[in-house]
Amino acid sequence: MSGQALHPDAETSVEVRNLTVSFDGFTAVSDVSILMLKGQVHFLIGPNGAGKTTLVDALTGLVPATGSATYNGIDLLGKKTNKIIRAGVGRTFQTATVFDELSVLQNLDIAGGLHRRAWRLPLARRGVPEYVEEALETIGLAEVRDKPAGILAHGQKQWLEIGMLLVQDAKVMFLDEPVAGMNADERDETGQLLRRIGATRTIIVIEHDMDFVRSYADWVTVMHTGKLLTAGTVEQVQADRRVQEVYLGTTADVAAAENEGVH
Repeated sequence: MSGQALHPDAETSVEVRNLTVSFDGFTAVSDVSILMLKGQVHFLIGPNGAGKTTLVDALTGLVPATGSATYNGIDLLGKKTNKIIRAGVGRTFQTATVFDELSVLQNLDIAGGLHRRAWRLPLARRGVPEYVEEALETIGLAEVRDKPAGILAHGQKQWLEIGMLLVQDAKVMFLDEPVAGMNADERDETGQLLRRIGATRTIIVIEHDMDFVRSYADWVTVMHTGKLLTAGTVEQVQADRRVQEVYLGTTADVAAAENEGVH
């Protein structure tokens, strides 16, 4: 863990107030308010069905919501996805969405299309833009820049997706379970990557891997049944009885399950 969380009076990147998402009478997210600060690696955790992904869907223009989500003087709610991306907000999904047949470099170049005029997008490049070179170095894929993305290891594809957000100059990044399916070394590499890019950005990670959360979270928000349960440092969240009851379990619970042969 990288240390102390920022204070609420520090620079705010995204301020969510009373956000609610309903589908045909069912409330998936109910009256959630969250402060997401620049310079933090902020984890969003909770049981399946807690509303984590739906919350991020609302903040990235995929589902309608009420309330407000202020970033850089604008309200993200109700904006089209392309306008949210252009405002500097990006996301990844649980399954990496890269172009397998194209090279790592080409994937980054296409993602960086925000920096190019529309009529030039299909044209061959005469050189590699500096922001693409920087992204390659940051995500650690410079040595495989010319290889097809489809042959990359699972972890490398996730890093490429993060690189695609970097070349879009995303200042706010929502990452949906970025270490799912990774081995221990890939998880550590991913955690270090989040720390490298998190100092100047707002990073919000949906995650179920509690070892990863413990190692790399500056701040943790816990959701349950569509509502905000609690928020705090890893230590504060782990010590909260409500979190233990609905999500983490207690040491006694684990011991009892093992004694009963429940795995």
